[in-house]
Amino acid sequence: MKRKWHIKTRLLIALSGLTCLVLVAVAVSFNLSVNGYIRSRVSDQLTNVTRSASDARRGGHEPKGPFDEHPDRITGTRGSAVVLDEDGYPVSNALGDGRVASELSEWYRAQGKGKSVSNESVSLDSGDYAVSTADDPAEAGRTLLIYVDVTAIRAFARQVNLVLLIVIAAAILLSFVLSRRFAKAFAAPVQQLSAFASQIGSGKLEKQEFHFRDVEFDELGASMNRMAGELSQAKQKQETFFQNVSHELRTPLTSIRGNAEGIVYGIMEPQAAGRVILSESDKLGGMVEDILYLSRMGKGRPEGAAEPIDLREVLSLCVSEQSAEAKKREIAFAFDFDEEPVLLAIREQDAQKLFGNLISNALRYAKKEIRLSCRVKDGAAAVQVADDGPGINSEDLPRVFERFYKGQGGKHGIGLAIAKSVAEAYGGSISARNEGGAVFEVAFPIEKQ
Repeated sequence: MKRKWHIKTRLLIALSGLTCLVLVAVAVSFNLSVNGYIRSRVSDQLTNVTRSASDARRGGHEPKGPFDEHPDRITGTRGSAVVLDEDGYPVSNALGDGRVASELSEWYRAQGKGKSVSNESVSLDSGDYAVSTADDPAEAGRTLLIYVDVTAIRAFARQVNLVLLIVIAAAILLSFVLSRRFAKAFAAPVQQLSAFASQIGSGKLEKQEFHFRDVEFDELGASMNRMAGELSQAKQKQETFFQNVSHELRTPLTSIRGNAEGIVYGIMEPQAAGRVILSESDKLGGMVEDILYLSRMGKGRPEGAAEPIDLREVLSLCVSEQSAEAKKREIAFAFDFDEEPVLLAIREQDAQKLFGNLISNALRYAKKEIRLSCRVKDGAAAVQVADDGPGINSEDLPRVFERFYKGQGGKHGIGLAIAKSVAEAYGGSISARNEGGAVFEVAFPIEKQ
């Protein structure tokens, strides 16, 4: 298992390490560039001095001073030459500085007799030199030892490196301090939000006020506060749900228990009490079934194939199932259907639950007529169920689809909640309004063929 790190430590290591890597790369690149440039300039200077010395010796001249009278205009280095005999000792007419000639000849002899040298760096007591050799054209067996004094330019490079090293050390220190502050500033909001998340997880859903300087953290804090608010509302709804369920289940259970006790103690006629028990049991069973169905729909669309079905046929089937109740209440149905099929991919059981509950709700409030409309409108399958009743009270209208919310004349407060769950599970929407009575409208987007 990999070792876990604090985010502050990881940021600190990453930022400081990156800074160190960049600065070291700059220092190495600088040294390589400077050394390469110096070597190139010195190599050209050695070549020029070798040519001058060879020409002078070939002509039989004996110059009194250095062959390279002018220093390099960029590096400031000056070249010279020493004539060595067969054994590598300076001859009497050696050119250049005597001490340098003596030290260079001693170095040359230490390399081995007759060794050829080309732009080789040499560090002596008198300084640093770049050295090359060539055969003396004036006399066989002798050697021209050409050198360029690079002491000053090397010292300058070392001084620059020292300054660069100091700058790098200061930059690394500053980077460490700034990286630590940045890492701390980054980790602090994460720790606060993590503590807030733990608080939410433990059930404490009070909102917190955050003042982060970073937009992303501020947005995350706002999102978590919204989540806490939504969870708080969901918790309240859950508590209300259980209270309502308990109340709704208690009523039929009390009736069943009362009639059962009446039979046991002989104070009620068994057949009449039995009919009440059966009726209340049916209500109880239907309510439990609706609660379970609502719970399943709350988890999303149920499993099973959703085949395209004609919504007109589903509405007609729901009307026929409740025709006995409508006839008993002397309520008529009016239909406004499209001539072409209104197809929607939905499970028939879910469609019947949706429209059956809307029609059952309309039957409870209608006076004489229920109007059903089913049409394709604006790229959607739109179904309306309208009644000519008193309409929905203004204070009830925003809450009619809440679970177990019962308006005036309501039954259990489950039917419209089921209708809303089914509609949303299939990507649709449902709304309610008053228009000469209550009007419920469901719309499902239809994919273009």
